[in-house]
Amino acid sequence: MRQEVNNSLDNAIKQYLESHGFGLFEPKAVLFDMDGVLYNSMPHHAIAWVQAMEENKIPMSETDAYLYEGMRGVETITKLAWERTNRKLSIEEAQAIYDRKTEIFGGLGEVEKMFGVEDLMRQLQRDGLTIGVVTGSGQRPLLDRLERDFSGLVSRNHIVTAYDVTIGKPNPAPYNKGLEKCGVKANEAFVVENAPLGVKAGVNAGILTIAVNTGPLPDDILWEQGADIVLKDMPQLLELWKTRK
Repeated sequence: MRQEVNNSLDNAIKQYLESHGFGLFEPKAVLFDMDGVLYNSMPHHAIAWVQAMEENKIPMSETDAYLYEGMRGVETITKLAWERTNRKLSIEEAQAIYDRKTEIFGGLGEVEKMFGVEDLMRQLQRDGLTIGVVTGSGQRPLLDRLERDFSGLVSRNHIVTAYDVTIGKPNPAPYNKGLEKCGVKANEAFVVENAPLGVKAGVNAGILTIAVNTGPLPDDILWEQGADIVLKDMPQLLELWKTRK
């Protein structure tokens, strides 16, 4: 039913405005997640998460990596350690595990940019939108690549990372920070996400949230978190953007 109702970006925008009581949707900025949106990095993250957690006797599957994607790494570790092993880790202990996860991730080789995302970003920039990045990641190798890989599109001043907030997705704080950095209000931006917790964070911040399902999770999980529309890839989003009324 949701797919039938929200079968276009125009319908998704209309329903968003009605549900939030906004008169107009005036996009001035777009807030992209990073992993699974700008980079096809989630397969490597999943491998690294499983190995690092296994080394520390904390059960975690590759599916869990997608389900908890977007949450700050230290938060994920402390949460799963408590829930699955009844261990209360200190911040320092959790950070050490996250550092190990980062080390494993770095050894898996460079990841490619997500297919079609650069074309989308360039179109949005031509249309006058500021491009922001809002990620729960603290993976410095990828963060350091952003400005280089997306030269002329991404500015450090418009990037929110795990180091900019004290609580991560699904809390709205990261996306609220993204709005602040881009100098816009909730109805002047939209979010592009791939992860359930990221979708929920965008929705919690009151921003139009577009889910692009680039991973193995079923679409229903993204709908359940409140996504305004769920798409299959970046080219589909670009086409809908160009043909919106």
